Amino acid sequence: MNNSEDENPLYLFDSGFVEKMGIEVGREATDPSYWIPHCFGEDLFSVLGEQRPDCRWLIVGPERSGSTFHKDPNGTSAWNAVLRGSKYWIMFPSSSSLPPPPGVYVSSDQSEVTSPLSIAEWLLGFHAEARATTGCVEGICRAGEVLHVPSGYYHLVVNLEPSIAITQNFVPVSKLGEVLEFLRTKPDQISGFSKDVQDPFVLFSQKLEEQYPGLAEVHANDKSSNGIKKTAWQAAVKKQDEQDGGFSFGFGSGDEAG
Repeated sequence: MNNSEDENPLYLFDSGFVEKMGIEVGREATDPSYWIPHCFGEDLFSVLGEQRPDCRWLIVGPERSGSTFHKDPNGTSAWNAVLRGSKYWIMFPSSSSLPPPPGVYVSSDQSEVTSPLSIAEWLLGFHAEARATTGCVEGICRAGEVLHVPSGYYHLVVNLEPSIAITQNFVPVSKLGEVLEFLRTKPDQISGFSKDVQDPFVLFSQKLEEQYPGLAEVHANDKSSNGIKKTAWQAAVKKQDEQDGGFSFGFGSGDEAG
C-alpha cells in the first residue's frame, strides 16, 4: 500500500469487518472497540435489526486512492472516522434547483451520478471551478477526527496518505421524511437490503410504528393526489394491503388536513 504508483489505486471497503474481527460495537457492549458518536443522535435504521441494509465499512487505501463523486445510499446520512492517515473531502448539497458539481453528470431521476474522469483528472480540470461554486464545502479530516456527510450531499474523497477509516450510514430523525420518501418513490434505487426484504419502505414504516408510534407520521413527506397529506404509515399499510389483496385501513377518522 505504501509503494503504489497507480493513477487509480485500489480502495478497499469491508462491510463485514466487525464479524470477521470479532469486535464489539456500541456503548452497551461489554468491551466495545468503538461506538457511534452521540452527536449524530439516534440511528432510526436500527429498528430494522438484522434486516437493516449494509451500513458500516472499514475502508483502507493508499495515497491518491479515493471515491469519485457519489451520494450515500437510500437517502442516508453518514459519518466517517479516520483512524490513520488523512483524507481530503469536497461536498456539495443537492436539490432539484441546484446543478451537480462541475464535471459531474446526473441522470434525470438522479439515480446515477457519473464523473467520466479519474479523481486526479477531475482535480486538475474542475477543482478550481468547484471551489468557487456556491455551496461547496471542503476540508481535510485527519486521524482521530470524524466528518459528517449530510443526506443527499454529493461528495468526493481522496486519501492524502495511506489511510484507514470506519464509516457508517444512518438515519437521523431530522432526515426521516427524506429517507421514507426515497424508499417509497425510488424502489429501483434502493441498495444494501438482503433479498428476503421484498419492500423496504413497508418494512421500515412498520418497524418505526412498532417502536416509535407516530414518528413516521410526523415526518412524512408524502402527499396524496388530491393534496391531502397521507402519512408514511398509511401509505405503507395501503401498499401492503394492495400486495396482499386485502382491505385497507388507517388511523384516525377521515382525511387529515395537510
